[in-house]
Amino acid sequence: MARALGHPARITILRALAGQACVCGELVDALPLAQSTVSQHLRTLREAGWIQGTVDGPRTCYCLDVEAVRRFRSLLEPMLEEWAGAPCCSGDSGCV
Repeated sequence: MARALGHPARITILRALAGQACVCGELVDALPLAQSTVSQHLRTLREAGWIQGTVDGPRTCYCLDVEAVRRFRSLLEPMLEEWAGAPCCSGDSGCV
């Protein structure tokens, strides 16, 4: 899941889908990217489990998978809390 977050366009797409479900064309209109590029990013996000797509005739309506976001957050939060107090390796003290 984390690898899919490695491109700024995918973060932008997730932010857009957090507000409302969209079809690819609506995302293309909102982003400075070609339709094929947006489609590839949507495929990456869908395969990683971040979004779901519902086929409606020739169009697919994409939405954020809220349960996936909750799962990712529950995995990430404990690590972030633990690392927040970690000592920094700087100066003469070296690494612990």
